[in-house]
Amino acid sequence: MWRALAYLVLLAVAAFGAVWIADRPGTVTVVWNGYQIGTSLALAIVGVIAAAVVLGLVWAIIRGVIGLPEVLVRGSSERRRAKGLSALSRGMIAVGSGDPLAARRYAGDAERLLGTEPLTLLLKAQAAQISGDREGAERAFQAMADESETRVLGLRGLFVEARRRDDEVAARAYATEAARLAPSVTWANDAMLEAHCADTDWTGALETVERRASLGLIDKPAAKRQRAVLLTAIARDREAGEPEAAAERALQAVKLAPDLVPAACIAARLLARRGDLKKAARIVEAAWRTNPHPDLAKVYLGLRTGDSVRDRLARAENLAKLSSWDPEARLAVAQAALDAREFGRAREALQPLTTDQPTVRTCLMMAAIEEAEHGAQSGRAREWLARAARAPRDALWIADGTASQTWEPVSPATGQLDAFQWQAPPNALAAPAGPMDPEADEPREETLFVPAKPPAAPQADKGTADPVSAGMAAAALPVPAPVLPAATAAVPPAGRDTTARGIELASGPGRSNI
Repeated sequence: MWRALAYLVLLAVAAFGAVWIADRPGTVTVVWNGYQIGTSLALAIVGVIAAAVVLGLVWAIIRGVIGLPEVLVRGSSERRRAKGLSALSRGMIAVGSGDPLAARRYAGDAERLLGTEPLTLLLKAQAAQISGDREGAERAFQAMADESETRVLGLRGLFVEARRRDDEVAARAYATEAARLAPSVTWANDAMLEAHCADTDWTGALETVERRASLGLIDKPAAKRQRAVLLTAIARDREAGEPEAAAERALQAVKLAPDLVPAACIAARLLARRGDLKKAARIVEAAWRTNPHPDLAKVYLGLRTGDSVRDRLARAENLAKLSSWDPEARLAVAQAALDAREFGRAREALQPLTTDQPTVRTCLMMAAIEEAEHGAQSGRAREWLARAARAPRDALWIADGTASQTWEPVSPATGQLDAFQWQAPPNALAAPAGPMDPEADEPREETLFVPAKPPAAPQADKGTADPVSAGMAAAALPVPAPVLPAATAAVPPAGRDTTARGIELASGPGRSNI
């Protein structure tokens, strides 16, 4: 639309000029070298325009002839670059599809046609990687690290290759250099965090998390959780020697993550040591409402060392009310009632847990109750011990297939921070337990295994009964889910036969790929 209007305007101007010149005739005379040429003004203007057009054509021809070699060279370079880009694209596709022969061929073509371009070096390195040529890959990544534009990418490749040959020192050096050059690089920050955690340098790990959070590499909830975990680790390490500093770190962790069980336990123990029992109780109760845990119950019941067994029972029942009688609360009430030798209340607390596949702890608790009331040789105590051998296993701290009785800040298998979760392991050895006969005083032989001569166990003392140790000592039966003191017991996948293999040891730390 605008072009048409502009064309019409120009045409009108030209017509106006032609009419103006026609209305004002004149003569143009040129005298040169003794000759005199006279013509009209209109014809002179037409001649000047024609001469300008001819001169322009001649100049264009001259410039074309002069610039012809440059045009030929530029066309050849563009064709060469187009072929190089095509080889580069095909090489990337070959790398993605896992074709090492095509990847190496296209990488060579791209390098020959494009030279040492950043993407050419990357294709060469990746082609060497999928071909198994580690030395060639390292040379390519080193060449990338020597160039300012690709230095961080080259360090990333060298980091991966160092991890593959288990050279942790070199890998950390590459990650540190990359983090210095580009603080927002995610993989370098993750590697530094993993290195600090592997060295149990919780302060350095905390600084890394703070930096990642300030750069926006992780969201705020995840950053708060990781800070809480690291503060809890610091508090745990300082609890014995530096209780004041440990209490400060534990309270900071509780503020960031009130449901973090280890933080709540450490904070409550240290506050109770100070004599601030009310604040300690509030911290445990807040964590208990969200995540009932046996460690919380143990700390809560032991806040006042001078409490009687009946006071402890009352506190256990308070926990049960806070969690609407969660199974962990019932076990805590049963233990407190057993310590107070109120066997009826202990059985009443456990009754809902014994109706449908009771867990190992429930069975051992029932066995301890029967043993405390009727003696180690009673049939019901022995029957509950036998059922414990085939009962589903209770919850443990589990991370990456590794189970632990105690919480750890990082996974021993992969080094991941905050990997341990409180959950029930796969019950590969569990089987439905046979029904109990409430009137029988001896175990039912068709469904239970009874040791020929069970060793006698000491009678549970008042206020010190431990159902797990007492039950195991009485029956000498192996519990199907043994737990090691450290986090080294691997949990087998569901459905796997673990009868012969037992507990598998965790593998070494995982390795990342570029």
